[in-house]
Amino acid sequence: MSEKEMVNVYILGKKYSVPSSLTIMDAMEYAGYQLTRGCGCRSGFCGACATIYRIKGEKELKVSLACQSKVEDEMYLTQLPFFPGDKQRYDVDELEPTAETIGKFYPEIYSCIGCNSCTNGCPQDLNVMQYIGYSQRGDLEKCAHESFDCLMCGICASRCPAGITHYQVGLLARRLTGKYIAPPSMHLANRVEEIKEGKFDTELEELMNMTTEQLKEAYNSRNIEK
Repeated sequence: MSEKEMVNVYILGKKYSVPSSLTIMDAMEYAGYQLTRGCGCRSGFCGACATIYRIKGEKELKVSLACQSKVEDEMYLTQLPFFPGDKQRYDVDELEPTAETIGKFYPEIYSCIGCNSCTNGCPQDLNVMQYIGYSQRGDLEKCAHESFDCLMCGICASRCPAGITHYQVGLLARRLTGKYIAPPSMHLANRVEEIKEGKFDTELEELMNMTTEQLKEAYNSRNIEK
């Protein structure tokens, strides 16, 4: 590999030369780190690998998921093990699907200054500020739809000057929408009853006894219901 294909990165202050084609996560392993936490699915779906970085000569601190972002030359890295966002406890069966409910548990949504830092930081390209706006107005169905692909990684909250825990707001909106607003899913209810009755016990036992390769083959050749 030629020198041009290598870049310098700094992991927790220590310099490493790594291939420029690697993601941040792969680069850390290339440098010799054994990742036992914060590595999750490695495909951008779990949100576990939130990372803070800065490029030498630039003032801005940036955030991303380590499994999605490629390394850049003179990149200074540090991991964000978790973001201690505000997580309220509630019983969804005792709540009403209103703006007042959202405001009761997450009143900081009304402190939003419209800076859009949450949206700019989202690795899923969600319009985070927009769904917070929906929650403020009590349009929970739109909030649920706009936040549906949220990974709960916490990057939005880590950048918010108003202290909003956006991902928890979206989760509450989705729960309220599913419980009170969205029409009942009868095929889901029927399938749950079939599972309780033991209709799929034999198939589940077969799956539990399969090897990884057999599971992959079964998944790739499965019949998809329409």
